[in-house]
Amino acid sequence: MRFTPRLVPVLLGLLALSLGGCSYIPWLAGEKDPRPPTELTPVVAEQGLTTLWSINTGKGTDGRRLSLVPAHQNGQLFVADARGLVTAVNASDGRVLWQRDTGLPLSGGPEVSGTRLVLGTTNGELLALTVADGSELWRAQVGSEILSIPRLAGEQVILHTLNDSIFGFNATSGEELWHYDFQAPILTLRGSSTPLILGDHALVGVSGGRLAKVELATGLPEWITTVTPPRGRSELERIADLNATPVVAGQTIYVAAYNGDLAALDLTSGAVLWRRALSSYAGLTLADDTLYVTDADDTVWAAKPDDGAGLWKQEALRYRILSAPAVVGNTVLVGDLEGYVHLLARGDGRLQGRVRLAKGAIQAPPLVIGGRVIVLGADGTLSASTLGTGTLGGANTSTSGPAGNSTPAGSPPQASTQVPQPVPTKT
Repeated sequence: MRFTPRLVPVLLGLLALSLGGCSYIPWLAGEKDPRPPTELTPVVAEQGLTTLWSINTGKGTDGRRLSLVPAHQNGQLFVADARGLVTAVNASDGRVLWQRDTGLPLSGGPEVSGTRLVLGTTNGELLALTVADGSELWRAQVGSEILSIPRLAGEQVILHTLNDSIFGFNATSGEELWHYDFQAPILTLRGSSTPLILGDHALVGVSGGRLAKVELATGLPEWITTVTPPRGRSELERIADLNATPVVAGQTIYVAAYNGDLAALDLTSGAVLWRRALSSYAGLTLADDTLYVTDADDTVWAAKPDDGAGLWKQEALRYRILSAPAVVGNTVLVGDLEGYVHLLARGDGRLQGRVRLAKGAIQAPPLVIGGRVIVLGADGTLSASTLGTGTLGGANTSTSGPAGNSTPAGSPPQASTQVPQPVPTKT
């Protein structure tokens, strides 16, 4: 039985999980990892990142894979760590504006809108704080771990929990307005997709390879589409989860499933327009007329949004547990397990440079704000950088030498022939 190296941090964070009879993971017992991270080779620094500021904001994810990400509003950044510390930072100079120790095991968020911050915890609490100083407004119990980012939608907070329940809460009082339970398979990936708010609906990826369009007024699904039907004979082989947040352009939704497909759906009906075999856990982004996807083997793909046909793929970073891609200018950015941000050319995927911005992994995709690149490391390092030709940040480790080659991909993306197995959790 093979387990994808990309999901090792998930396993390390939760050794208490039941593995459905498969409890022996060789490389965790001191044996050689069968798919070790690709070693970095020298790369010609065509592009670089100049670090404007870098600060420590706490303990980060505390060695676990969580959905703790930077949030931005009105020139301020908000971050949280797994031990309950919430920090507000001036985005221009990195100056700490306030910190609040909640004492809670934070695991999802923050999300910011107006005067409120919302976050989730591993013990199933939803927390609302003030933007002004982090004072607590309210908290609510949902009964299941929160491993996604709560979303503020007008006067509601929309939440997706680990047991595949969707909740709507009053954003002012914390009162539960509704919830809807999706039936989950026996085994699922440990994680939950973050809802995408679209007007008076939310798009939510759930276990079993399904995507749902949910009415915010009632919590009822308008439609549920199986993007990737479960395949295989065992429950482990049949895991097909949509943990990556969907992206939308016009009337088309783009999603990627673990152990499944990259697909496009019609926003109104939920009908599948096309699908291509490509397994992804980290996620995808859309910039102009191109989809960028980090697959389950940590190959970075560019694909056409009209049919999913591959434009290029970059395999020089395989098994480095990459983040979802972000795009700034003509450059694609991904973070990795050692705190490096890799810069790829949008046109052909060639490696243009890399910068080490944290000592720990970079799990959250880089956040691009007005040309600045905000990166939060799993060790709690928060930094702001700018992109420039030939400019290197203080922590840049790129050296002269041959760049990693990208591979043209005239045919649609295909999944690895050795399908990596996820870290499962029983429902």
